[in-house]
Amino acid sequence: MSKPFAGVRILDFTRYLAGPYGTYQLALLGADVVKIESREGDETRAQPVATELAARGMPPAFLAVNGNKRSITLDLRRPEAVEVVRRLVRNADVVWENFRPGVMDRLGLGYEALTRVNPRLIYCAVSGFGHTGPERTTAAFDGKLQAMSGIMSITGEPAGGPMRAGFAICDTIGGLTAALAVSSALYQRTRTGVGQFVDVAMLDAALAFLPGPVSEWTVAGIEQRQIGNGSVSRKPTANRFRAKESFLVLAVLTEPQWVRLMTALGLPEALDDPRFKDWASRTANFPALREVIERALASADARTWEARLTKADVPCSSIWKIDEIVGHPQLEHRDVLQTVDSQFGPLKLVGSGFRLEHGSPSLDRPPPLLGEHTAEILGEAGYAPAEIEDLRARKVV
Repeated sequence: MSKPFAGVRILDFTRYLAGPYGTYQLALLGADVVKIESREGDETRAQPVATELAARGMPPAFLAVNGNKRSITLDLRRPEAVEVVRRLVRNADVVWENFRPGVMDRLGLGYEALTRVNPRLIYCAVSGFGHTGPERTTAAFDGKLQAMSGIMSITGEPAGGPMRAGFAICDTIGGLTAALAVSSALYQRTRTGVGQFVDVAMLDAALAFLPGPVSEWTVAGIEQRQIGNGSVSRKPTANRFRAKESFLVLAVLTEPQWVRLMTALGLPEALDDPRFKDWASRTANFPALREVIERALASADARTWEARLTKADVPCSSIWKIDEIVGHPQLEHRDVLQTVDSQFGPLKLVGSGFRLEHGSPSLDRPPPLLGEHTAEILGEAGYAPAEIEDLRARKVV
């Protein structure tokens, strides 16, 4: 059975991470994603990590979110390149870009211009603040949005000050939100036959991923603060604890889990200790509770305790590093990391976060070299070989 978006063509003008991450999700699901790059390429191609790959314009950050795509180069400052886009749009389902509002309009490639060419077109614009509002033209990157959205204000320990997440969380949230929005628009079009403008603001998306902290303030007036390694549940046994030469994170949130934890730690007496009789008492006496738990954990390393407690059905985990978790049997069983052959050898990359019984997302072709498919895509748009060579000679492509 074919994948869900087989037959859908996306013209992908995005670069960096938020845009490409979103289009990658649909590429994994079968969409034909045509990555339209400048002659210099997506800025991510120049990231100076992994020297050998970076020298080829294929560093890990680019490889991570551009599999299953085809690449064509166009100098969009040239009228001939704009005409190429207009011809491609005739048979496209989606145009997806993450420029600042107004940039595509100035190129003659905005929503209004392109829907005159293809009324069924879905046009997705991803930006920091969206295409409306007082901040619409303000530049925004992940760090700014982590700081502005409230994410940093609740991350880290109070003594250390606000802290960023360890990855570009606002970029990936924005990309995932865009993928959902475009999927929704495509589904709606199957019933209405009408395309539309999809306006994705990364700040909006970040807030949408913080429903609990936001509602605690807006509904109950509870001021948010950094909670370090604590849980949003406020349960004291959902926290990080020190084991022998390492750390263990417990996620003990229910009374049965509490009983199983104390039993597995060899602390049955704690179940009768009045300081720990209920969640309110455990919270009020958390320093003492931490001491009791960490004294027991000190007898073994965190990975050993993880195995013991998991066997006892106590939710917990040691701290896995990236290089460790990618080889976990669970991920291997789920085929989360998929290997695709390329001219540089096999590439092991992260695929999708879900599986379907029919037409599951998969990584089927390697990320493209810059402009690798230019002639192929122009040919599909009706350009003759001589015309393609002329465009190359004049550096339009």
